[in-house]
Parts: sequence; C-alpha cells; structure tokens
Amino acid sequence: MSHLSIAKFGGTSVANYSAMVACANIVIADPNTRVVVLSASAGVTNLLVTLANGVDSTQREKLVSEVRQIQENILTELKNDSLVRPEIERLLNNIDSLSEAASLATSAALTDELISHGEMMSTRIFIEILRELNAQSTWVDVRSVVATNSHFGKAAPDDDLTRKNSDNVLKPLIDRGELVITQGFIGRDPEGKTTTLGRGGSDYSAALIAEVLDAKDVLIWTDVAGIYTTDPRIVPNAQRIDTMSFAEAAEMATFGAKVLHPATLLPAVRSNIPVYVGSSKAPQDGGTWVTRDPQPRPTFRAIALRRDQTLLTLSSLSMLHAQGFLANVFGILARHKISVDTITTSEVSVALTLDKTGSASSGADLLSNELLTELSEVCTVKVDTGLSLVALIGNDLHVASGVAKRVFTALEKYNIRMISYGASTNNICTLVPSHQADDVVRALHKELFELSE
Repeated sequence: MSHLSIAKFGGTSVANYSAMVACANIVIADPNTRVVVLSASAGVTNLLVTLANGVDSTQREKLVSEVRQIQENILTELKNDSLVRPEIERLLNNIDSLSEAASLATSAALTDELISHGEMMSTRIFIEILRELNAQSTWVDVRSVVATNSHFGKAAPDDDLTRKNSDNVLKPLIDRGELVITQGFIGRDPEGKTTTLGRGGSDYSAALIAEVLDAKDVLIWTDVAGIYTTDPRIVPNAQRIDTMSFAEAAEMATFGAKVLHPATLLPAVRSNIPVYVGSSKAPQDGGTWVTRDPQPRPTFRAIALRRDQTLLTLSSLSMLHAQGFLANVFGILARHKISVDTITTSEVSVALTLDKTGSASSGADLLSNELLTELSEVCTVKVDTGLSLVALIGNDLHVASGVAKRVFTALEKYNIRMISYGASTNNICTLVPSHQADDVVRALHKELFELSE
C-alpha cells in the first residue's frame, strides 16, 4: 500500500441511515482509505453514560428504549437487516443487563464495558450499509488491537503492544486489500477488560492506528468543512483555513474554538502524520489540512472566543518592591485548585483571568468564600464577571511589526479590560465585556482577515 489513509467518522456523521450512507460513499470513493474508525451514533454514548451511573427500573427502561430506537431507525431503512439484527439485539440485551447491574452497584470498569456498546452497534450497522452499496468490508473488534492500561474512563494506550497487535491483526487484512471497519474510543487492559480512552477518544484511536500502520494521513470526517478563521456563526465571512500547523490548532482549541484538539491526535502529531478535517455531509466542500510545518505561515491565522471569564484583580501597596507577593498569591490559588489563564501585572497589582468553561460551576462558584478570605488577608480583591476572552492566534506575533497598531485600530471603539501580549509567540489575548465580544471578533476579523486580502 503506497498511500494508506485512516478515516474517522464522528457521532453526527453516523447519526442515522442517510448520514451513514454519505459516509459509506466517501469511503467507497477513496481507494486509499483502508481503515475506518467510527464513533457511536449521536446521542447513544450520553444515554449509555446515564445508564452506567445507575438509574431506577422505570428510567432504565426508558433510556434503553431510546438507545434501541436510534438503532432501529437505521435498521428499518436497510433493504435486508436479517444479518445484522440478531447482533444488534444481542448488544441491546447486553446493555439491558449491564444497566441493571449498574443500578445495583456502579463501577468504572462496568461503565466502560457498557459505553463501548455504542461503537459496537454503529460499526456492525455500517458494514451492512457498505454491503448494500456493493462494498465488502471486514469488521474488527478494536480491543484486539488497542492495548491500554487499566485506568478506566481515561485509559492510556500501550504503544508497543498496540503495534504488535496491529502487525498481527490489521496488517494481514490490509495487505490482502481488505477494508477494515472498527471502533473508536475503546481499548482493552491487560486483564482483558474493556477500557475507554476519554474525551476525543475516537480521534485518538484513529491517530494511534495511523501511527502503528505507518499511514500517510488521518482523515477526520465531521460536521464542518474544515477549520475557519473564526466561528462562521459570528462572522459569516469567516474563511476556511486550507493548511495550518498542529501548534496553531492547539492554540485555537485551548481558546475554546470547536476545532480538533491535537492532544486527541497525539500519535499523529508525534509521528508527523498530516490530519485532514472535512465534512461528511459535504465532502466536495474541501477542508483543512493540519500539518507540522505548513507554508505559508501568516502572521494572523484565526480568532477564538471564550465566553464567561472572571477577572480577579489583586492589589497591595506592600507589593511595591516586595518579594514573594506573587508566589504567595499563586500558592493560595493552587491550594484551591484554581487554574489561571492570562495574567498582567503592574507595580502594585496583578490581574488574572480564570476560565470556568472547563468546569461545570460558574466563575463566581470557583471563587469560594474561603479563597476570597484567604486572598483578602494579603491584598485587596476585586472580582469582575461578564467578560469574554478574545484570542488572536498567529505566528511570530512578537517579532512582526505593526501588529499592536492594527489590533488597537480595530478595537478603538471598544472598552478593553485587559490585554496579554508577548508571553506567547502564537497569541494575543484581550478581555472584553461579554455583550461586546461578538462585535470585537467581527471588528478584528474585518481588519485583519478581510481588508488584508
């Protein structure tokens, strides 16, 4: 195989019959795609997670029947479901009994075993859809390939053993020219128990399989035609980025843009395997290639927006020429498990933003009374909420001339609470009132991406 591609389809891409047919046609149209990694149909994993947490029998019946319905909607559209139906029934019965077990006693191992059924069902059905389109494919249980440790819910792969398994299980099939359909997100621990790889696990699976098979690229088929200069819902003129670097994608993902998080593609990143992002709904619209060193690398690449930020301003006159103030403040924050995003300091005060989008609680809840009391013993504390962080992502921003002028020109009408510039060569962050955030993004996009054309 000179050019081997690994394709991954996410939950919305395999949500229903017509979505699956669209994916099948993409696979059939690309002879280089030899391994296809699937997520569970949209909605299924969430239902299985709820069941795994243990619910009463009425609730259990309702949830299991919702899972059943999602599969049933696809099965009824098949011309002939007699081959796959018994297998889906068996998996649904499994889900039922595992859910019953979970209602008596939950466990991390049981949860992973239960959740894995979503991918097992979607891959079985996908094989049938390919068969109806006259394409032969081979179902592989990914657990026979991806070996992991026993950290249920967020297992780490054993790369050497995974490569050995791949040589034994996948290589012979690919050498014979088979098309392999397998599951994302799932692995197996040394005791033979099912594990899952945590959030973004299907991307990780695809990247891992690409690495152990020395594939040419990983194709991530999702519901958007690539990665854009900013959220097209805010800026209809947002442009698709044709090629970008893993580092730029990481910056964008860190700042909340709904793009690939390179952490979920680690094996591809470290083995320098290019990753493509395209839309399974509109494959003809093209997409974005994420590579290690794309050319050209423009000064400005994208704008990301993270809402719901809290600004903490800590002032103390005794901070002037005093040692240890910052160390003290960060010590207090660390004890309360608060992670700080951006920071600016002056002689007598330090301002920091806290991101709570990562946690379920709100920014105000992050700042417990104990924390505020502890901080107010060493300084005056001011808390501002209702702010958003606008991150301008690019390359070598610290050495490009005139960057600050262009940014501030675009922002002259707006009140900027804080700016963080110079710490990273890849981003400039501005903190703005949330009600102006969308306008700020539009103004920056217009100045930096539309007028420079």
